[in-house]
Amino acid sequence: MSLPKIFLRHGKEEALQRRHPWVFSGAIHHADGNPEEGDVVEVYSSAGQLLGAGHAQVGSIAVRMLTFEAQAIDADFWRQALQNACNLRKKTVLSDLTTCYRLAHGEADGLPGLIVDVYGATAVLQAHSVGMYRARQELAQALRCIYGDSLKAVYDKSAATLPFKANVGAADGYLWGERQADPALENGLRFEVDWEGGQKTGFFLDQRDNRSLLERYCRGRSVLNMFCYTGGFSAYALRGGAARVCSVDSSARAVAQAQRNVAINFGDHAPHEAVVADAFDFLQSAGGKYDVMVLDPPAFAKHTGALRNALQAYRRLNALALKQAPHGSIIFTFSCSQVVSSAQLGSAIFSAAIDSRRSVRILHRLAQPPDHPVSIYHPEGEYLKGLAIYVE
Repeated sequence: MSLPKIFLRHGKEEALQRRHPWVFSGAIHHADGNPEEGDVVEVYSSAGQLLGAGHAQVGSIAVRMLTFEAQAIDADFWRQALQNACNLRKKTVLSDLTTCYRLAHGEADGLPGLIVDVYGATAVLQAHSVGMYRARQELAQALRCIYGDSLKAVYDKSAATLPFKANVGAADGYLWGERQADPALENGLRFEVDWEGGQKTGFFLDQRDNRSLLERYCRGRSVLNMFCYTGGFSAYALRGGAARVCSVDSSARAVAQAQRNVAINFGDHAPHEAVVADAFDFLQSAGGKYDVMVLDPPAFAKHTGALRNALQAYRRLNALALKQAPHGSIIFTFSCSQVVSSAQLGSAIFSAAIDSRRSVRILHRLAQPPDHPVSIYHPEGEYLKGLAIYVE
């Protein structure tokens, strides 16, 4: 059966010829075959040249490209794409000490609209497009083929990530297998991961390398982990020899999980305190107690319309921390907002330093790890930015 066809306006094929994976609605001249959201469609230039195939969707991004060749999107395609992604992780992050990692990172792995995170023997699939959601059973089967007996379960957590108006009746649940109880390993530390009820897929895997870097700066220091979620930075700080660690989050559920993760690794009497509080309120009363701080807030801007307010929030947050930071402090500060550039985050922190009248030096520029790669053809995939700064 032939696939629906999308024909572009004259001159609009250039982005695809540069292998950018998005076709915007304004670039389309017409469609043949009445494609619906989630359908695989072929994309052609105005001159009739086949440019590849992808998933159709509703919105400003009308097609997410899966291939730039004449290639069937079938079980073999999914298996090979996921195998390629797995090969990269084997070369960069997988080890006996790390069993949790991102296997598929959307456009960067040629799988736009798909996230797959692996936690030990469980793969957690998250579809951000209807096309990927429709392919979830094929994807689960491909994962089973690649991992064999080492994979015990595939969990679909797409209900909250599909387009708002998709109306596909998605419900989270196991595509295969059942819940595995063993903690996941990250650089030798053990973490309980709640992929069923937690945020995202249950753990923020993208901060692995930054957590390791923080560990080097914590011996004998007092560490504040703001927006701690399930305590990743806190566990690394404790292993790094921190004198005390305080984990703060507005979610009581997250704070309780952070406490459990600390106990799993260091017992019930570790020098760790967990607090349920608003970050801005807590910082205002921190009183200069902490000479290492981690500021890892949720995305303040999910779209360009929120950018101005987001930059003001980053400036305010960092100014509060700088005003409370003792001489010789180190602050790890981040933005996970894709629409906030590294330069814009740097400008917000610069303004915060001016506001707080502190001398600040940059120690490290921070980014996402290699299991969250960025395609050179899709720079929009670079979403995690941060600085480690020294404060005087």
